[in-house]
Amino acid sequence: MAFWKTLGEDLHVVFERDPAARTRLEVTLCYPGVHALWLHRLAHGLWRRGMVLLPRLLSHTARFLTGIEIHPAARIGHRVFIDHGAGVVIGETAEVGDNCVLYQGVTLGGVSLLKEKRHPTLEDHVVVGAGAKILGPIRVGHGARIGANSVVIRDVEAGATVVGIPARQVQRRDPRAAETITLHHERIPDPVLEALAEMQHRIDALERESSTDPEASP
Repeated sequence: MAFWKTLGEDLHVVFERDPAARTRLEVTLCYPGVHALWLHRLAHGLWRRGMVLLPRLLSHTARFLTGIEIHPAARIGHRVFIDHGAGVVIGETAEVGDNCVLYQGVTLGGVSLLKEKRHPTLEDHVVVGAGAKILGPIRVGHGARIGANSVVIRDVEAGATVVGIPARQVQRRDPRAAETITLHHERIPDPVLEALAEMQHRIDALERESSTDPEASP
C-alpha cells in the first residue's frame, strides 16, 4: 500500500511544480521524470531484497526510455520532481531527500573507486539547477539551492544558495523559509556579474577623480 501511495505522490507533485501539467493522464503518459522515478522505485525495492540483475535491467530500461539514469541502490525520497530529465545521473550511494527538485543534466556523481559512500546526499527541499554537478560524499543541506551549471565539491549549508565552478555560497535563507520551493532561477545572485559591476564602479570613480585633479592634466 505504501508503494502505491508513493507512486501517487510522484504524480501529484508534478501539478505543484509544473504549471504546464494539465491532467493526470497527460502526466502519466508524457512525463519522463515520473516514468524514471516509478521504474526506480520498483528496481530499488527489488535491490533491497537482494536481487541485482533484474533491478539493473529495469534501471537500464528507464535510461533507454527517459534519458535518466538512476542506480537501483540510490535512495530517493517522497515527492521528488525531476523536470525534463534528459541527462540526469544519480549514482549508487546517492541519497535524495523529500520534496527535492532536479532539472535536466544534473549529476549526483562519485569521486572514488572504493566500495563505500562516494555520492552526495541531498536533504529535504533542495533545488538543483540544470546542468549542475554535485560530486563526492558531500551533504547539501535542507532547503539549499544549487545554481545551474555549478560544480559542487564541498558541503552546502542549509538554506544556502551556491553558484559557480567550484560553487561558492552567494546567499543564505532561513532553512524553514527555504521549504517553500521557488523556481525563480533568475533571482539567484551572479557573483561574476557583481564583481564586474564593482570594477566598473571603481573605474568610473577613478576617472572622475582624475578629471577633477589639476595635477593630472597634461
